[in-house]
Amino acid sequence: MIAVLIGAGVALIVALVGTPLVISYFRQRGFGQPIRDEGPESHQSKAGTPTMGGTAIVLAAVIGYGVAHLGTANITLAGLLVLFTFVGMAIVGFADDLIKLRMRRNLGLNKTTKFAGQALIAVGFATLGPAFAGLPRNISVVGDIAFDVSTPVFILWMFLLLTGASNAVNLTDGLDGLAAGSAALVFGSYILIGFWQFRNSADYPLGASEALDIAIIAAAVTAACAGFLRHNAPPARIFMGDTGSLALGGLLAGIAVATNTQVLLVLFGGLFVAETLSVIIQVAVFRTTGKRVFRMAPIHHHFELLGWQETTIIVRFWILAGLGIALGLGVFYAEWISRVGTLP
Repeated sequence: MIAVLIGAGVALIVALVGTPLVISYFRQRGFGQPIRDEGPESHQSKAGTPTMGGTAIVLAAVIGYGVAHLGTANITLAGLLVLFTFVGMAIVGFADDLIKLRMRRNLGLNKTTKFAGQALIAVGFATLGPAFAGLPRNISVVGDIAFDVSTPVFILWMFLLLTGASNAVNLTDGLDGLAAGSAALVFGSYILIGFWQFRNSADYPLGASEALDIAIIAAAVTAACAGFLRHNAPPARIFMGDTGSLALGGLLAGIAVATNTQVLLVLFGGLFVAETLSVIIQVAVFRTTGKRVFRMAPIHHHFELLGWQETTIIVRFWILAGLGIALGLGVFYAEWISRVGTLP
């Protein structure tokens, strides 16, 4: 538990202190966010706000993770692989953001290149995880509710999970603090899950050291998001960009695989799922009927155009995210009770 607290504490301090330095560095180099013309008119005033702030989140989390292991906690292959996914997705997002800034447009990497980068990370995780890190090769719901699959199927599933989670967080990152705050809540729930599996390692496929390592990563990222949110809350002084959103989404996928909660991630990340579904529904209906279900997608823009204040939308969406997390934790605990049969 001490290592979890140290990782979180260090990451929080680094994010709080380091984010202003990142803001200053990016502002001096003119790394301001271009705003798409078809977005809400109120967002045009945000043009020029420094982006790629996810760099601060990633650096703070990695430093927190490293310092936490200076004591008794062991670095595990499972933890390193999950961290590799986090950093790898951040690199893909960083390249996307950098192209946007260099080309002065709202479009970065083309879809083929972005999917290629995500596919490379997915293949690495899906092959190295079961072979060297002891991660399960399955499609899991929660706990023992899982289905073993072949390596090719697992690679495909990992790609879908990775791209789905990363793009869902990316779609949610449209209002100041919405994605960072929601992500902090979700990773906070994974601190509990990781530590629970550490204390009850005999009941889960993940070993005790590996489960503790996952809890440390989750704690470091939770704290890094919270520290970043201090500067990302409305009005944001910096945006996380694809650097942050793709990294956070990729990490969610990696932790879900490690903790055997892949399908349960739909509840933990319920807000991200809802944002993604709103886009899918909007596109499908428009292409079929020529009409729009929402005034604008993702759905947080719909409420903006209805006249809701940005902070009102953010807080209410955080509440929805929290409700999904509470339901997910309830399902996680209920599954454990159903197997063990007695309350602790």
